[in-house]
Amino acid sequence: MSDLTKLTLAGARDALRAGETTSVALTEACLSEIEGAGALNAFVHRTPELALEQAKAADARIAAGDAPAMCGLPLGIKDLFCTRGVASQAASHILNGFRPEYESTVTQNLWDAGAVMLGKLNMDEFAMGSSNETSVYGNAVNPWKVDDRALTPGGSSGGSAAAVAADLCLAATGTDTGGSIRQPAAFTGIVGLKPTYGRCSRWGVVAFASSLDQAGPMTKTVQDAAIMLGAMAGHDPKDSTSAELPVPDFEAALSGDIRGKTIGIPREYRMEGMPAEIEKLWHQGAEMLRDAGAKIVDISLPHTKYALPAYYVIAPAEASSNLARYDGVRYGHRAKLGQGDGIVEMYEKTRAEGFGPEVQRRVMIGTYVLSAGFYDAYYNRARKVRALIKRDFDEVFAAGVDAILTPATPSAAFGLGEMQDADPVQMYLNDVFTVTVNLAGLPGISVPAGLDGQGLPLGLQLIGRPWEEGDLLNTAQVLERAAGFVSKPAKWW
Repeated sequence: MSDLTKLTLAGARDALRAGETTSVALTEACLSEIEGAGALNAFVHRTPELALEQAKAADARIAAGDAPAMCGLPLGIKDLFCTRGVASQAASHILNGFRPEYESTVTQNLWDAGAVMLGKLNMDEFAMGSSNETSVYGNAVNPWKVDDRALTPGGSSGGSAAAVAADLCLAATGTDTGGSIRQPAAFTGIVGLKPTYGRCSRWGVVAFASSLDQAGPMTKTVQDAAIMLGAMAGHDPKDSTSAELPVPDFEAALSGDIRGKTIGIPREYRMEGMPAEIEKLWHQGAEMLRDAGAKIVDISLPHTKYALPAYYVIAPAEASSNLARYDGVRYGHRAKLGQGDGIVEMYEKTRAEGFGPEVQRRVMIGTYVLSAGFYDAYYNRARKVRALIKRDFDEVFAAGVDAILTPATPSAAFGLGEMQDADPVQMYLNDVFTVTVNLAGLPGISVPAGLDGQGLPLGLQLIGRPWEEGDLLNTAQVLERAAGFVSKPAKWW
């Protein structure tokens, strides 16, 4: 049974079409793996009845010969996506008991394509975190292990990354606000794609920072990311930031040929104190692309050093605004009130009880930078810096660069609890290579490229031109094949 869960999306699709297995068998195999993987705390709401119902419908559709690529393939869904009638809590106590009466556009697109929902996946509360330690469900745990420590699967999409790496599902949805798809993908040895801002609808995805959030696929291979993105993407009239552009056949773009492409290596990403093995892997990645016929050039993105501070002004400001709606009035948690308590006390007590410390910290920062007297000093200035960061990328692409190669993370996965008591800024530094991509609205992908000295996965990131995910995926697949990363975590859970 567990052999079925090791299939890629492409492999499972082909096996279903050839009649070698059924969606019901695939789904049952995944449900059985999930049942035995409680130690990873990846799945937090399971939907076995719904999954089997969807799988039976998918089998009928395949038999009728009318089946899109994703038909019959079992997925995990990050708890940030609203799913009709299924708990959708954004891993927060304040949304305890919330079961939406509607479906997010991305998940609806997947169900329309015949995909199967196994359940909801763990994440950092309201997607705020880099280690999946801020969740009301408790920590998600990385399936990779090198000693007695439990390692982080990264965040905020930690449950998605852990579930895909441990073969609990064939693929999963994630969201990326400052690296929350690409960083956990790198920590767990899988592929994580953040599409261009506006490629996938944000409607029905619980908002963190509206100008930065973007949904994307977390998969075992680059080909799988191409297949799944094709089903997730598309214009949505319900989302004003959704782009009215046709969705290309991303899988067909995987030609395997990058001869004549120009790959930029940004000098500003050579950070002080970066481990030598990450520097070495980055150099090797550039050589692999050179060997495949690409031209490697040094480039400059001069405003990179301001990206983290700008991000940690803009993202909390938008979070403060988006999270104002959670007040105990209409849905979710409501605090018990004492005698004489009024509406203001209800707001204060509900939010104090409902939000965890990291969310409270970011809401307070965001409210501060938006307040009178500080708006110009912080928020307006950060927006100007963001425009300069975007201009850096625009100029590089205008000069003929097709993609940019960088490390995905400044380290391999660290132990759960190791950074929690440190200065929160240390945790924020995990996003140092990824936030620029969100600030500029560009597509970025993390590809597993090697192991560190302890035997933990390391990823390389490719950043592409806006709306050219097909081209980016093609370059990523060339890198994936050259790196030949096939390592899997040894099963201990």
